[in-house]
Amino acid sequence: MKLSTRGRYGIHAMYDLAKYADGGPQSIKAISEREGIPEAYLEQLIAPLKRAGLVTSTRGAQGGYTLARAPEEITVGDVLRALEGGLSLVDCLDEEDACGKSCACASRIVWMKLRDGLNAIVDGITLRDMITEYERQCAQEDKTT
Repeated sequence: MKLSTRGRYGIHAMYDLAKYADGGPQSIKAISEREGIPEAYLEQLIAPLKRAGLVTSTRGAQGGYTLARAPEEITVGDVLRALEGGLSLVDCLDEEDACGKSCACASRIVWMKLRDGLNAIVDGITLRDMITEYERQCAQEDKTT
């Protein structure tokens, strides 16, 4: 499986919102600059994240975007599903008539296990976990240099 730019940038944007959650609403411009995401593209990502109930917006001079829930309540899986749709690796897991042999296909078992494993992994990583792990890795690198 290869994540699209949409999924990768979406994870970066949500990480940024989690990291700066205590700083109030964050502007598209600020997120764009910190994460290296083009502003126009970031605006396109925010809409589905907002529809999925992961992000809220505040209007006005001090407005911007914030997480709709605490960082420990939003998983990487939530973000990817909002932006990428389902996380199936092959069409036959979502569409019964995708290949005509879905019930008689030995490899379908493999695809189902991969899908289930992938979902378990992304649903087990929260935005808070990302922040904590990144800070831990940076602290370890600082000790070795």
